[in-house]
Amino acid sequence: MNKPIYTLDKLRFEIDNCLPQVSAVQNNKIEMHALTHGNYPGKALAAEQLAGISSMGFMHVVGEQDWGIEPHRNEGIEICFQENGTNTLTVDGKNYNTPAKTLTITRPWQLHQVGSPNIGPGRLHWIILDVGVRRPNQAWHWPEWCILTEDDKRELEQLLRGNEHPAWQANNEILNIFKRIQSYVTAEPIEPYISHLKIHLNHLLLALLELLRTQNIVSQEHLTTKARAVEVFLQELESNYRLAGYEWTLDDMARHCGMARSAFSNYCQQLTNTSPILFLAHCRLQHASRLLLNETYTSITDLAFELGFSNSQYFSRCFKEKYGLPPKQWLKQQRKIS
Repeated sequence: MNKPIYTLDKLRFEIDNCLPQVSAVQNNKIEMHALTHGNYPGKALAAEQLAGISSMGFMHVVGEQDWGIEPHRNEGIEICFQENGTNTLTVDGKNYNTPAKTLTITRPWQLHQVGSPNIGPGRLHWIILDVGVRRPNQAWHWPEWCILTEDDKRELEQLLRGNEHPAWQANNEILNIFKRIQSYVTAEPIEPYISHLKIHLNHLLLALLELLRTQNIVSQEHLTTKARAVEVFLQELESNYRLAGYEWTLDDMARHCGMARSAFSNYCQQLTNTSPILFLAHCRLQHASRLLLNETYTSITDLAFELGFSNSQYFSRCFKEKYGLPPKQWLKQQRKIS
């Protein structure tokens, strides 16, 4: 099975590779059981079994750990349940404590991390449900086994998509659903229990809908608009120097966000109060200062090319305009200050 990739022109996000968890299992640090459609560790499901479930399972962590689940993205909705113990969830740079009976939900391709930095002891369940999203403003597509009414599906989608808060206190109903799912995840063979899992997954989605209905959630429409697609892209330019170093044109950036260049420029102006090209230059120079301080690059020429500048002379001129000194002189000054 091909590995899902969130592709927006030059921007490519691959799904979580789960290497820390796999290493922890191999070193007998944790117990982990999962069902998967091939791109995550676990027992492989046939293509027609539970379509849309990318991964579903649990891990049992005992004692102090020296590893954490690194910042990552998943191609679907990730529903996690901290049955016992305590952890820390970081979503888009914000930390949330997740004590026992905490339910957490992240949207497709939303950056998140578990552990601060190491994962805590306890039992953690998860379900990753791929709803076919490749841009923030795309509609969700529920799997065929989902028997919720169309109205319930639309309401659940709206509550999940338009909500920034990722952590909720779960009730005993949700606790019991995850425990029942856990019993089938470890069953051998799995084939006689697929129908049971479908029933419990539908029960979970309905229980989740009923829980969110009680939370008085005010839907934040900006999370599902075209402006959100631009916002996500601009945030990635700020955080990912390799992405910022691509040879972006205005047309490239607009196409990446799925809109005309005029609309993209307008959204960028609204969000940053500057033009896309000037914002890109700002991001590149910010990355340059950080990479210089971290001694990631010792060659100014290599750094210039890595960040998308046509030559080192042009890079040095732009750097001086922003920071008052050429790169090497600026770096010497910063070292003296520190």
